[in-house]
Amino acid sequence: MRLDVLNKEGQSTGRSVELLEDIFGIEPNAHAVYLAVKQYNAAQRQGTHKAKEKNEIARTTKKLKRQKGTGTARAGSMKSPVFRGGGRVFGPKPRDYSFRLNKKVKELARNSAYSDKASNNQIIVVEDFNFDKPLTKDFAKVLSNLKIEGKSLFLTKELNENVYLSSRNLPKANVMQAKDANTYSILHADVVVLTENALTEMSSNYNNQ
Repeated sequence: MRLDVLNKEGQSTGRSVELLEDIFGIEPNAHAVYLAVKQYNAAQRQGTHKAKEKNEIARTTKKLKRQKGTGTARAGSMKSPVFRGGGRVFGPKPRDYSFRLNKKVKELARNSAYSDKASNNQIIVVEDFNFDKPLTKDFAKVLSNLKIEGKSLFLTKELNENVYLSSRNLPKANVMQAKDANTYSILHADVVVLTENALTEMSSNYNNQ
């Protein structure tokens, strides 16, 4: 698939690039995508939930009533889970929800996400651009020129501070280096915008594997 290279004014530069078939033209693997997104979401969880168990409750341990003859179940402490304010049985404890995923599975999932965007014409290639200083309105103007209204993901070869800071106040815009892109961020965006150098680096890195 060939795409025209646009400038930040949204006009064609007269150049075009070929999207690498092994990245942007494969048959998407839904299960690999599911695993990659699941891993990403699991890693975002703090896992700091905690409920107090019987031995952690600060209540009296005095025996409430005599052992027999009351007609009810025996009870030895207000810490018991059967009483209101007592400890919880098998309550949640702090834990790490993250899990490992095979490198090739993650790569397959990421390429599946790229291929899905390419097949739906949701990829734009722009020449490298910069701003003199960080200004939100400058980045908003680029979005307007490229006719992007929904969520966008801009992938660059290197992190450009002025471009990144200009996009930070726009809730639907996200700028990151192409090497840091993950399956979730690609799928979450309505449009993926690749700079020319980022696309060249992606293709070069894949061919050198």
